[in-house]
Amino acid sequence: MNFTLLDIVAFLGFILLIIVVSLYVSRHEKNSEDYFLAGRSLSWWLIGISLIASNISTEHFVGMAGQGFREDIGMAVASFEWIGALALVIVALFLLPRLLKSGIFTIPQYLEYRYDRKTRTLLSIFMLLFYVTITIATVLYAGAFALKEIFDISLVTGIWLVGLTAGLYTIYGGLKAVVWSDLIQGSFLLLGGILMTYLGMKEVGGWNNFVELSDGRLHTVLPLDHPTLPWLAVFVGGMWIPNLFYFGLNQFIVQRTLGAKSIIEGQKGVLFGASIKLIMPIIIIFPGIIAFELFGSEIIDGDAAYPVLIKNLLPAGLVGLFFAALFGATMSTLDSLLNSAATIFTIDIYQPYINPDATPKRSVKVGRVATFVFMVAACLWAPIISKFEGGLYIFLQLYWGFIQPGVVAVFLMGFIWKKVPAGAAFWGMLLNIPVYGALLYFIPDIAFLHHMAITFIIVLIFMVIFTLRRPQEIPSEIPDILKTKHKNPRIVKTWSLCILIATICLYIIFF
Repeated sequence: MNFTLLDIVAFLGFILLIIVVSLYVSRHEKNSEDYFLAGRSLSWWLIGISLIASNISTEHFVGMAGQGFREDIGMAVASFEWIGALALVIVALFLLPRLLKSGIFTIPQYLEYRYDRKTRTLLSIFMLLFYVTITIATVLYAGAFALKEIFDISLVTGIWLVGLTAGLYTIYGGLKAVVWSDLIQGSFLLLGGILMTYLGMKEVGGWNNFVELSDGRLHTVLPLDHPTLPWLAVFVGGMWIPNLFYFGLNQFIVQRTLGAKSIIEGQKGVLFGASIKLIMPIIIIFPGIIAFELFGSEIIDGDAAYPVLIKNLLPAGLVGLFFAALFGATMSTLDSLLNSAATIFTIDIYQPYINPDATPKRSVKVGRVATFVFMVAACLWAPIISKFEGGLYIFLQLYWGFIQPGVVAVFLMGFIWKKVPAGAAFWGMLLNIPVYGALLYFIPDIAFLHHMAITFIIVLIFMVIFTLRRPQEIPSEIPDILKTKHKNPRIVKTWSLCILIATICLYIIFF
């Protein structure tokens, strides 16, 4: 695709804007709290936009749109967004107040308060390993894949271009640079996605033609024996496990909520993000379906659906704008992942084990070095992702199952049962790996979400038996930096109810 001078100016101007804003807003950072949690000063609207910008990236525009293109899934993949919105409601109402009251920097840190340092360290290692080898690598590969399909940039060049750009301003600015760059990139992402859906719908002949040509791809409720998204797993089974983990216990998403100026601001930010998630399938999955209707015979790999649509429908002069939008979509997720990985390494590994007396200035320096190391490691690993044949989005969801059920079980049991000991949590998280792996190997014909649900139940049973045999005698004391009892305000309850009603309506419309 040929670039005009206007395209080049638009793209370079976008990158320059991101860098300048990121450096400007983070110029006064002085300590660890400033660098890793933006000085706990974030407002709800900034949290919400940053949450969505970090969550939605090119693995969605490439991977999720690709699932919309595929005949066996189509609109049903929207459940990851809509059940995710409901999971965010649960996070806002019940989980976030606990986390903010404890004053933690990282999710693993909470496990030391509830269980012990060994359990905290295990989760830290899990998260760092999976961030670099699964999530960061997938995001880099998806971004480079989109640039290759649209702009004919080599895969390796695209990976390093995206990685270095996002990595450098994240290294300097920390979380504050991340959330403000997310604000710009998230706005580009939403506007670009809306424009692409409009252009695609216009090309296909409007809504009625779109529905007629969809060939059954607009159904969100799939049969009980569906190999990937059976309705049982979606509504009452394994779908809830990755969503509760991802939006409630995943450092790279939760970190901006931990930087909220108050519990209420954090709750409103989470609910704002949940509201935006309800419309994301329309601007991501619809284009994938439209690509099938217009160019189905020309597309071999479903993950190429969105790039092909852009290639064929984009008006002259908007190439640079969309280049910037896709580039920004990748960077907005990547910067959050890198910052969160550096936070976990510094707070949960470096300070407790390597340098307990580290000064705030030293901790920030270590965080910056860690960000660079993780960025380079992910860039080197990212090309390996191309060997997975099931689609990027499903790859991302499937492999996190090796730790997600166990982590959710450990937090749930820790919240509701004071007698659960550290041993039950530690060995429960480790048990997740062989159980989930065995289920994938010996029962490959059922949906991986069923594998997650079965693993979750087995870990719960293990933890119950362990606790009954060796109960924790002295209850853990969780810090309370606020010293006051929190009650959910009316606006939070009303907003949560509206999201629930809207989600139900969407499922009825796209049943």
